[in-house]
Amino acid sequence: MKKRLAVAFTGPSNSGKTTLILKVARKLIHENGLDVAIIKNDPKDKARFDVPGKDSYKFSDTGAEVVVTSPTRTTYFSKREKNLDEIMELFGDFDILLVEGLKNLPLPRISIFREKIDEDYFPYMDALAIDESINLNRYKLPQNISILDLNSESAVIEWIFNNAKEV
Repeated sequence: MKKRLAVAFTGPSNSGKTTLILKVARKLIHENGLDVAIIKNDPKDKARFDVPGKDSYKFSDTGAEVVVTSPTRTTYFSKREKNLDEIMELFGDFDILLVEGLKNLPLPRISIFREKIDEDYFPYMDALAIDESINLNRYKLPQNISILDLNSESAVIEWIFNNAKEV
């Protein structure tokens, strides 16, 4: 089995988590030739993936575990919460797992902020990705926090290769 790495991204809404993950994933896939898996946490259960009236919605609405497969994709609908290991099993083979949210998972974590830093995130962060809108002199950062340029996916990827957890 090949080495698999995992890292998580946290931050408040509209901080740029999804944008950064997209940039990092595209670079890892297209420039590094790696297989990337992504988990997005939906803590408020707002995401909708199916349309009422369609067969897949009707199947999922029964409460059953449902897989919809086609020549170009496989979609899994579950009404059960899964732990990290169970989710990773669903992905099968990958090189790097990028997790958005789930700040209690035991993964190295990059916290993303614009304008101001929420110090409640300090216990959960290993790296801080910020842009020029943040004045670090206003904060007493925890020891050993890496400071990353939010606009440099190369710097973020380098940090991931050096700090991600083998899973």
